[in-house]
Amino acid sequence: MRSPRIVDPLVALAVTLATVVPVLLPPVRWWVVLPALFASVPVLWRRRAPVPVTLVVGAAMTALVLWQKPLLLPWGPLVGVYTVAALSRPLVRLVSLPITVAAVYLSLALPQENTDVYPLMGTAFLAAFALGTAEHARRSQAAEHAERARRLEQERVAAVLRERARIARDMHDIVTHSVGLMVVQAEAGPFARRGEADATDPRDARTEVFDLIADTGRATLTQLRALLGVLREIPAGAPQPGLATLGDLVRAFELPVTLTVEGAPRTVPPEVGVAAYRIVQEALTNVRQHAAAGSVSVRVRWGGDLEIEVADDGRGGTPRPGGLGIIGMHERATTCGGTVRTGPGPRGFTVLARFPVERAAC
Repeated sequence: MRSPRIVDPLVALAVTLATVVPVLLPPVRWWVVLPALFASVPVLWRRRAPVPVTLVVGAAMTALVLWQKPLLLPWGPLVGVYTVAALSRPLVRLVSLPITVAAVYLSLALPQENTDVYPLMGTAFLAAFALGTAEHARRSQAAEHAERARRLEQERVAAVLRERARIARDMHDIVTHSVGLMVVQAEAGPFARRGEADATDPRDARTEVFDLIADTGRATLTQLRALLGVLREIPAGAPQPGLATLGDLVRAFELPVTLTVEGAPRTVPPEVGVAAYRIVQEALTNVRQHAAAGSVSVRVRWGGDLEIEVADDGRGGTPRPGGLGIIGMHERATTCGGTVRTGPGPRGFTVLARFPVERAAC
């Protein structure tokens, strides 16, 4: 769309030339130039004050046609009526329509124009008003679409942040468990070594190393709890979700769910197991809310990569743009170096997550 700073001066110049040039044709009456200028130049400020500008150019045009024959086309008032219809509030537009009809009739009746001119002028002004109303509707629709797009973008960003917070909670559980295990093993190390070597000095150099490892682990746990502990929503002592708990997840689902494992299971990093669990959880939630499905199948395939497929027999279709659940799935998989594909399946809708197990790391 062109800038009003360019369009408005061009429109004002065109209207001024179309209004002033005819009054300069012989025989020239110089006093007519002033109302011609008032009937055209104010169009330059039509966006700032649509109603006052329309009133000014309309009155000047009425005065002009009293002196100038033949009748000039009212370019200034036409542009003014269009602008009022395009930019003013609904009440102003409603009131301006009968006023415009009355003003046009007056400007034709005073100079006693031929009755054949009435339909022509009436059609011209109604067309200008209709075009302005259509432009107002287009602007309103564009603003509505922009607002909807802004809200969808905010929801998408919020969904990403929520999913990252959930990832932070899961990582908190994984890392604190691992570091806690490291602390326990470091504290037990000196006793195991003394039992094997029957050492007489429990405070030798290697014992101090074990103590340093334990102290570092405890400090790390303290920092992790301070940094991420506020994000926890899982009760203390609750098992960490993962591939081993997929059975509990599908059994708790209200629709019939078939869980199939293909290939020989392998050990995966805890973060990959959590990501796979969360993706299945979100996919099942979407089935319940959107798919109108009768059954669901969950397949875990072990090959070169770990593949998790959730397919339903619902209505399928293309996912809604900006779907927040799908955004969360992609965020989970990307964090662990994996991918997620979603779309219509053989019967309904399918979610396929793939994790490169040998090099998956969050």
